[in-house]
Amino acid sequence: MAKTTFSGPVRSLAGFITAGSASVVSLTADTTLTVASHAGKILLTNDADGVFTLPSIDVTTPTDATDPNQLNNLGATFTFVVVTEATDMDILTDGTDKFLGMVYTGITTAATGKTWVSAASNDVITMNGTTKGGDPGSYIRVTAIASAQYFVEGMLLGSGTIATPFADA
Repeated sequence: MAKTTFSGPVRSLAGFITAGSASVVSLTADTTLTVASHAGKILLTNDADGVFTLPSIDVTTPTDATDPNQLNNLGATFTFVVVTEATDMDILTDGTDKFLGMVYTGITTAATGKTWVSAASNDVITMNGTTKGGDPGSYIRVTAIASAQYFVEGMLLGSGTIATPFADA
């Protein structure tokens, strides 16, 4: 089926199924993400030192709310799953957009993990495969929720003396 746009609520009594080869995208090099190609999909990070740049948040009110080509991208969600262990992997915004939310970093020993809360100025998430998480199986989900604001949530797998993955560019 081609691209379909609904302007009102959509209700399914039996649920929605997202499946098929186009539902998962492998990121194997530095990538500037787009809503059309990456939002709502599972993004497999297969580049240990990849830089994955989120699209700028656009809150433009469309003249026609039913226009499938409107620029407003509020609600666009990007889900990253680490497949190749990170060495210096970054998820970043355009610099104007910031993160709001938190990620939990768990470690493989008996020690306790920690929840990291983003600061108001944070626009980068860096994973290194150890102290800042990024072992295979880690995941981060970001959603455009307001002007210049991405909500972030996730679970990172790490080791050693853990440290926050949030930073400023």
